[in-house]
Amino acid sequence: MLKENIKMIRKQKGLSQEELAIKLNVVRQTISKWEQGLSVPDSELLVSLSEALDTPVSVLLGENVSEEKSDSLKEISEKLEIINLQLAQRKENKRKFWHCFFIVLCIVLILTVIGIATMNNTYLEWDYNNPELAVMGVGVHTFVWIFVRLAPIVFIGSIVGICLTRKKK
Repeated sequence: MLKENIKMIRKQKGLSQEELAIKLNVVRQTISKWEQGLSVPDSELLVSLSEALDTPVSVLLGENVSEEKSDSLKEISEKLEIINLQLAQRKENKRKFWHCFFIVLCIVLILTVIGIATMNNTYLEWDYNNPELAVMGVGVHTFVWIFVRLAPIVFIGSIVGICLTRKKK
């Protein structure tokens, strides 16, 4: 909600990301990250953003404003905490996905190596006078040739990926 509101109100005011960034004394990428939902402004910047866009903070956060209701830093801070928790959860889900991906990739590589080792190059003894077997044999041989050269690199990369995406305590 916050990301859409920042972008919509900025455009309504006819400001570019660069112009808004200058008003807030931040870099343009910060505005871009807010509008993409990759980060959120802290409470001080949210108040400054509200002033720069001439819009109440509660409107930026997606609430309808009544005349009696005023923006309090405590309310803003609670809402930002919720948004930060959501971003942290999204980041944790991505970390878990990549961690599982690297583990599965290692398992697939190991199983493929076992499969190739048990095949023991039997495809080399096939009757290559049969065109269908010849095509299949060349395909298997090509796969094995490429796999043997790339598998160690991919396996090491996967191990590094597992280490980098493990949960830090």
